[in-house]
Amino acid sequence: MSRTNVTSTPTIVLVHGALTDASVWHEVTQRLQSAGYAVLAPALPMRGLKQDARYLAGIIGGVVGPVVIAGHSYAGAVISHPEVAAVGNVAGLVYVAAFQPDSGESAEELNAKFPGSLLTPDNLAVSPNPLGGDDLTLRPERFAEVYAADLDPELAAVLAASQRPIEPAALGETFAGEPAWRSVRSWALVSTRDRSLPPEALRFMAERAGSSIVEVESAHAAPVSRAAEVTDLILEAARSVSPSTSLRSETRP
Repeated sequence: MSRTNVTSTPTIVLVHGALTDASVWHEVTQRLQSAGYAVLAPALPMRGLKQDARYLAGIIGGVVGPVVIAGHSYAGAVISHPEVAAVGNVAGLVYVAAFQPDSGESAEELNAKFPGSLLTPDNLAVSPNPLGGDDLTLRPERFAEVYAADLDPELAAVLAASQRPIEPAALGETFAGEPAWRSVRSWALVSTRDRSLPPEALRFMAERAGSSIVEVESAHAAPVSRAAEVTDLILEAARSVSPSTSLRSETRP
């Protein structure tokens, strides 16, 4: 893989979660680029936690210089994986309405730790993947309420129609070893109107990790509905890990 970014300015890697794809980061990407940052927004395979972490580690390993990773939802488990921290150039982690598991914990377990999640069997659908395994999605008619209650219904319908399925077993998968947030500075956005990941669970994980926390009145699709606030938090992380870097100010409305 070719290497990029030979300066000390961090490259920002935006990682989507389950049931969406990299398009959830479109406005955040535009804002970060306007602020002068190089951005990558890869698409995860979504076939297993270890596979996804290995894939992401390969991408990060292709970047010269520091990297700040932002993960949404399930991607929080991916960016926490020891394989990601082991790459060596990860300077900051930003959890956006995201899981922050410790060794031996799964996303599925953490989401059941506190009440309030609508990611229940009645709202989910599992179907065979033509290439093997299964695909988990949200029922389209339930997507807005569960995932994107603060978005325009037409936009929520577009997201529902373009879901990126996940192998259900990935949500129950754990890792052994030290999570990345134990050795890398972290930030966390708690979405206070979240019906996918309970806000109590998000607070519990962020406080346990010692993350710098902001709370935003948002449903689960915060990168879409609260792009400005999400961008601000990522910029805070990027500037904190590279205090000598002076890039142009964010000017988008």
